[in-house]
Amino acid sequence: MLDRKDHSHPKTLREYLRLFFTGLAIGSADLVPGVSGGTMAFILGVYEDLLNGIKSFNLNAVRLALSFRIKELLEQLPLRFLIALGLGIGTAVLTLANVLSATLADDTGRIYLFAFFFGLVVASIVAIGGKVKWSVMTAAPLVIGAVVAFVIVNLAPVSADPTPLNLFIAGAIAICAMILPGISGSFILLIMGHYDNVLNAVSNRDFVTVAIVAAGCVLGIVIFSRILSWLLQRYYQPTVAALIGFMIGSLWKVWPWKECVASDLDRHGELRCLQEVNLLPQDGTQIAIGLGLLLVGFLLVCFLDHLQSGSNPLFSLFWRRVQAPAEP
Repeated sequence: MLDRKDHSHPKTLREYLRLFFTGLAIGSADLVPGVSGGTMAFILGVYEDLLNGIKSFNLNAVRLALSFRIKELLEQLPLRFLIALGLGIGTAVLTLANVLSATLADDTGRIYLFAFFFGLVVASIVAIGGKVKWSVMTAAPLVIGAVVAFVIVNLAPVSADPTPLNLFIAGAIAICAMILPGISGSFILLIMGHYDNVLNAVSNRDFVTVAIVAAGCVLGIVIFSRILSWLLQRYYQPTVAALIGFMIGSLWKVWPWKECVASDLDRHGELRCLQEVNLLPQDGTQIAIGLGLLLVGFLLVCFLDHLQSGSNPLFSLFWRRVQAPAEP
């Protein structure tokens, strides 16, 4: 397995704050179509802890709760970990939904936002890929994961009525993507025709719609977390390679410079892009700022990964060069 620390039992204020800001990063990423909160969880070292925490809500936990055996229930559930992380995610969703929505609506703002996240994803690929034992058994899942993600991110959005059943199903499917590095839960909502519905519900505090989507998320994440956890326990290296493949395939969607080639009007009468093509940048100012933000995102993830693992490939190489004795 890759070297990692257990963050499921925070004790100090620093550990709680770390989990809160990790949750803030996860929630912020999941609000942007094409960017995965799972990538943030993976690179910030809480991915497996999150899966295990979700898995702890099982039939035994229900039995303990119904019998009011609270002490045993609290011993089984990593509540401190989940609450700290959940508060960060919730804070991001409630405070940044309007800001990100406005940024995505502005063409220039969208370019800069995606440039930053493009750097985050590339750095995540480098950081995690440098710790995998590469062979035919890991290269094959990498290619398969990249192809699957590429196909998914190139699907065109469809129109869907925001009925309770449709919203419930959308939540169940989107949450699976949210915990997969490289595949965005927001983009899954977009191609299923419910991204605007959910974002507007959050922005307008429509708690009925939010509750329906959340119920679907609960069902989806309970089932899918167990599948992922089983794969990580038995086929760790190939599974991590496949997750890296998902991130590689998703880069096509995160590329900042695009042109809309097919659009329609959404249910609010506003223009919605259905299909985009990637372009090479032309504006010198946009190129300079975009590349700068890309580099900031790249270095930020490399730095956070090195703080987490102490073995980021780029930082480790730099440190070895610094420590190497000067040639006579």
